[in-house]
Amino acid sequence: MRFQGAKIKEQGVTFGIISVKPEVLHNEAQAASIQRFGVSVWGMIPIVLMAQNSRGIPTYYGRKDIVRFLSHVPFHAIPWREYSVA
Repeated sequence: MRFQGAKIKEQGVTFGIISVKPEVLHNEAQAASIQRFGVSVWGMIPIVLMAQNSRGIPTYYGRKDIVRFLSHVPFHAIPWREYSVA
């Protein structure tokens, strides 16, 4: 399985971001499942989901303090990469 994501350490907090389709943010069960997947990949860190609308504007879902922080970070400043998990 491949996914786009980022693992970030900022202000002493390490967290992961996983890029998802917008409809995932409206489905709590699916969002929780993907967050659990993120924990299985990166360990016991908070996982935030990110979806972009048709204009490329990101929306974040997850821990409120991290979502608030990310809302002020330019999208291109996030160190996105493709992860491959067997």
